[in-house]
Amino acid sequence: MTAPQHDHPDEELCDEAVELYADALRSGHVPAARARTAPCLLDLSLLHPSLGDPGRLEPVAPAAALHRMLRVSGERIARERRREEQLAETFRPLIGLALGGTAATASESLRVISGRPGINQAIGEAMESASEELLAVQPRTGRTSKRGEAADAIALPRDQALLDRGARIRTLYQHTLRHFPSITARYETLRGDVEARTLDEVTERLIVLDRTVAFIPANSDQTLALEVRHPAIVEYFGTVFDRLWRLASPMYPRAGAVEQPARNGVTPRQRAIAELLTEGHTDAVIAERLGMNIRTARVHIAKLAATLGSSSRAQLGYLIARSGILDPEP
Repeated sequence: MTAPQHDHPDEELCDEAVELYADALRSGHVPAARARTAPCLLDLSLLHPSLGDPGRLEPVAPAAALHRMLRVSGERIARERRREEQLAETFRPLIGLALGGTAATASESLRVISGRPGINQAIGEAMESASEELLAVQPRTGRTSKRGEAADAIALPRDQALLDRGARIRTLYQHTLRHFPSITARYETLRGDVEARTLDEVTERLIVLDRTVAFIPANSDQTLALEVRHPAIVEYFGTVFDRLWRLASPMYPRAGAVEQPARNGVTPRQRAIAELLTEGHTDAVIAERLGMNIRTARVHIAKLAATLGSSSRAQLGYLIARSGILDPEP
């Protein structure tokens, strides 16, 4: 006579097993024959043979059984990790051969840096070796302005040292930072070939030195950074910066008026907001992208709605599309 099928996941207990375990707890033991229909109790180490009578099974405390099973599982995972490491070590030279030797130099082209002190140190060391130019994109919002001022205090001496070696500095900001006190002060302090321009919206933070090394954020709170030394990637960053620079409005030393005449009663700032609204962004994202606090963004949105005669957010998107304010200049 065969035992009945015991068909359920290995990590689960069937109803029969729970009932049998309850009986074992009440009486202190159960006949070994009864466990044939509930082998999961033995598989999970919840029953074990009695020392005095192999024909009986005694219950094991659930916490003890769980600890034992977790230890076994941990040992199995550790073995698999060791196997993965061995496989990676075995295949590493083969990958290098397949890529023409580039695998060995990949780690030298890209490096992850952890923590703001470490990031500042890496940038400082790269700047000490630079002699031609520093290109930077520096977005900020009200949420990060204090941190930006603290960063300026660290960056100012090393920027001046770079200028003193005959290099040039070019920096891009958002329009909303044109009159930011700490930014105005830093450009009044620096001496040398230094320029700043602004755009409605800029990319994430970027630093390029001598077009040989670049630094970009590697996570959202900027506690990780990526140091890039791959020539093709660094050149790409430099090209992107150059194109943004040509589109930007001078801020220093030839600061000019950014605001252009309103079209249909809508200012350029409101047009920038309108474009982000039509893309479906929230007020918080719009404020972040344009470098303003959320309250200011909402004031601009309210003025835009009033100008276009909108009574709701959904209607505002429709009216923006109909108004033609986002059409290219004739």
